[in-house]
Amino acid sequence: MNELAMQSVDVVIPVYNAPELTKRCIDSVVTHLGQSIGAVYIQDDASDTETREMLGSLGYEKIQVYHAVKNQGFGKSVNDAVARSDADLVLVLNSDTEIHENFLPLLCAAFDADPRLAVISPIHDKSANYGRYLRHPGGHIATYRFKGYAFLIRRNIFLEMGGFDLIYGRGYFEDIDLGRRLDQQGWRIGLQPGAYIHHKSGGSFGRGRSYRLLAERNRTLYLLRYPDAHRNILLVSGYRTLADLPVELTDAIEGVFRQGGGIHWLTPLPLPQLSCLQLRNSPASIQMIIKLMLRGWSREDKRISAVWILPGVPALLRILLALLVRVRKLEVRQWEMGLPELADLLPDNRQDLSVRPIPGEESTKQNPE
Repeated sequence: MNELAMQSVDVVIPVYNAPELTKRCIDSVVTHLGQSIGAVYIQDDASDTETREMLGSLGYEKIQVYHAVKNQGFGKSVNDAVARSDADLVLVLNSDTEIHENFLPLLCAAFDADPRLAVISPIHDKSANYGRYLRHPGGHIATYRFKGYAFLIRRNIFLEMGGFDLIYGRGYFEDIDLGRRLDQQGWRIGLQPGAYIHHKSGGSFGRGRSYRLLAERNRTLYLLRYPDAHRNILLVSGYRTLADLPVELTDAIEGVFRQGGGIHWLTPLPLPQLSCLQLRNSPASIQMIIKLMLRGWSREDKRISAVWILPGVPALLRILLALLVRVRKLEVRQWEMGLPELADLLPDNRQDLSVRPIPGEESTKQNPE
């Protein structure tokens, strides 16, 4: 038996109201993980009477329920419960999740194969296509954006990082923030596409006005702390793969990921392989360029923030990109010498568009005023 197989696992479930969803979550844990786990810590965050009565009626031997005197938020609830555990690994579950199989062996195998992997999650969307993403030892896919609906984490690392930052209050973005801090310390984050958990998104918080205000507040806090996390790069090229890119470009792409941003790469044909979940690939077309440029218009962390261009882009698409870059006042970078200037493709009265080939790490910003 390998070392990871002998490591202990506890479960943490923070709870706030939603008694029916919470009961299904707890039942599924006991049913499918009962033989693989130690204690199940239920941290009730000052729920209503119905939820407290439901928790009091549970007859499972492994469950330990703790009631907070007042509502403290998701992050504080998880931090308190993880601190009570003495297991090697802790599985943290939103109370609106439901397990249908024992996925712990798959998650643990990733830890066994990668000693720098700090946290791994099961998928919650079976319709997503993960087939083109590079699989790392243990079968997981790399991601730089940690989502906390369900995750298995090394307990000592969670505690060393100080757990979730309580600045985010009731919740939202505390998980993404922890992911940024883990990455900064050299830890990796993974997603195991072979492991699935049902997640009723919004079931524990709801989707009303208070949710929207909370999410907006915490998004602002997150972007103030990590201003480069809003970087969403539109990369357009002829047919190339990751292996074809110059070192300077691959380093720049990695830098975007590590800052919390993403790359949407448009190519004539689908790429055979993608390196992480923050790299997406679509056909290079007028329709796709316009769609991506319009996406997330009202949200800084969703909209395209810069355009990078490689050789092989058809002239019509380059003209469209030049116009959109000018209208949106976006940063634009051209990689590799010998590529025609975007400004040369515009009418004479628009020659003030300042776009030049950029060697290495230098960049030009498009008419910032």
